[in-house]
Amino acid sequence: MILERPLPIHLNARQASFAALMEMYESNYLRLRRLCPDLDALADEQVSRVAGASDLHLAVLERTPYTTTLRLTYEFGSGERTRRQPDLSIRMFHDARQAEGVGRYCRRTGQDLRLEMRAGVSGLACRWRHNRFLFKWLGFCLTQGHHFRVLTAPPSRPLVDPLI
Repeated sequence: MILERPLPIHLNARQASFAALMEMYESNYLRLRRLCPDLDALADEQVSRVAGASDLHLAVLERTPYTTTLRLTYEFGSGERTRRQPDLSIRMFHDARQAEGVGRYCRRTGQDLRLEMRAGVSGLACRWRHNRFLFKWLGFCLTQGHHFRVLTAPPSRPLVDPLI
């Protein structure tokens, strides 16, 4: 079981430091692991459905030995009128046990934006704001009961050889 170390109460956007941001990345990683405990075995696209809550969509964009990049979103509407909100790209660093929100989809321009592209805002402040949002959103999803489970199919052959 992965235990989450809570963020200190005194951390807020005004007191955002690099060290506090790294601590938030650790908390986000732990929350994502609670949401997706068996990440390596998950399908590349999956939906978590909870009664009374919006469906949470997960897409694995990239898998490497040390990182996994995900897209996490809600989808509203259907077909060409599908709208994703919020729509975040998240990179999980498994060796460091950290998860960082690295991008978001911009509805106005129709493009994926990296967090450092925001004009007039320092990189640390921008990362703090987006990752604090991710921290709160993951907490909300977990509170609602969202969870991505490995979908298992029944075995195609018996697990025990009948001749033994």
